[in-house]
Amino acid sequence: MATPPNENSNQQNDQRRPISTIVIIIAMQTEALPLVNAFELTEDADSLFPKGTPWVRYHGTYKGLNVNIIWPGKDAVLGVDSVGTVSASLVTYAAIQALQPDLIINAGTAGGFKAKGACIGDVYLACEVAFHDRRIPIPVFDLYGVGLRQGCSTPNLVKELDFKVGKLSTGDSLDMTPQDEASILANDAVIKDMEGAAVGYVTDLLKVPAVFVKAVTDIVDGDKPTSEEFLHNLSAVTVALGKAVTRVVDYIAGKAVSEL
Repeated sequence: MATPPNENSNQQNDQRRPISTIVIIIAMQTEALPLVNAFELTEDADSLFPKGTPWVRYHGTYKGLNVNIIWPGKDAVLGVDSVGTVSASLVTYAAIQALQPDLIINAGTAGGFKAKGACIGDVYLACEVAFHDRRIPIPVFDLYGVGLRQGCSTPNLVKELDFKVGKLSTGDSLDMTPQDEASILANDAVIKDMEGAAVGYVTDLLKVPAVFVKAVTDIVDGDKPTSEEFLHNLSAVTVALGKAVTRVVDYIAGKAVSEL
């Protein structure tokens, strides 16, 4: 079904209006805190979210922007970060409903493929997001499983900030099975994470532009165990991620989505 003309017009007007409210979705507290400090944000005393959810919102004003960082919080039983696609999609939906942002930024760390030119500490803007672990070998359902979606077009931002650009593949496991690897290759992905395509699904559903900023902590096709390399590089790479996201927000200030 075609989008009604008035809906198209409303979306175009939204894209031309200066960005006012942004939401940064970020999976781990370690990734979030450098940005909380950089933007001088405050944690919500009274949560916007349903009672019982561990989701955390940091908010404040930075260069005229209403900045919100949403972190899914710690698992109530195990006390670890609530990583993965389920938490990411839930908090993205809840944040959009509560805050009505003009732009979503999904920021986080990712694995990179040296065969595609990725190195530790590289920062990428994902031009496309897709899943690699939703295998449904039935015609059309197979495409639904992959769930390919475009990131918000940001040619001016990419040119100005000189980030690398590549495709992002998402799955709920840190490791990579042979089946995952085949799907990632089919997705032509340069980077691999555990949240991006889930965020992309929700933002596409609710028609909110989304930018995906990912910093490489580990080389998926390298010779070191992924978990060891990830933990070894996490602290340093989150600093690089924080600087990159700050540059993105600095660039966004005062601009419309159509100017990115």
